[in-house]
Amino acid sequence: MAPSPLPEFVYKIVPTAPPTPIPSEYPLSELDRKDGFVHLSIGTQIPITSDLFFKEATSIWVLKIRFAPKFHPTTTWEIEGCPHLYGNFGAGDVESVREFTRPNEGSWKEAMRESGGWLV
Repeated sequence: MAPSPLPEFVYKIVPTAPPTPIPSEYPLSELDRKDGFVHLSIGTQIPITSDLFFKEATSIWVLKIRFAPKFHPTTTWEIEGCPHLYGNFGAGDVESVREFTRPNEGSWKEAMRESGGWLV
């Protein structure tokens, strides 16, 4: 079910630095191609998703994407409230990119605690 109100931003976690410049059509991950949609998160989900799926990584990149009205009809919201975009995003949709790092023994939740309001 979609949150109300809809978020201003959604986020895409990537394990390596994104292409520079961001292309007009962002390259889909193998998982996104297989599942047929782009896996996204809202700000509060980023530390949890990172701890679940990127627990071995010591650095990740997060793309902050404007959740523009053009995405509303092509996005579903799963039980956990995770947005699934049936389509793609590109350079014009990406507000900013940030790299996060954590110590080997620390959690992503701890590493992202001081994001300075970037994860909204």
